[in-house]
Amino acid sequence: MPAAIFVVRATVPDPARRDAFDRWYRDVHLPDAIKSFGVSKAWRVWSLTDPAVHQAMYQFDDAVSMERAVGGGEMKRLIADFNRDWPDVTRTRESFVLAQIVGA
Repeated sequence: MPAAIFVVRATVPDPARRDAFDRWYRDVHLPDAIKSFGVSKAWRVWSLTDPAVHQAMYQFDDAVSMERAVGGGEMKRLIADFNRDWPDVTRTRESFVLAQIVGA
């Protein structure tokens, strides 16, 4: 089965809060999500087109393990923690299945 990618896109509207958000995501949320989801690979990016947009991607072995992780109680806890710490940051979530890899 191909790998699956779970993507969380967040918009941090206040430029003065982006550094704090970046530190929190790096030091608190990303490590917690990696452990909670049971993934070995995750990455984050900030948009160059729209500096308010932050995106995190979590790679799962397959769609079944992704659906199990994002549909469970740990996901609800992660969402509650995020909402508590960043109530003004809106998010969208999307799930993808890997179609192709080219190169190393």
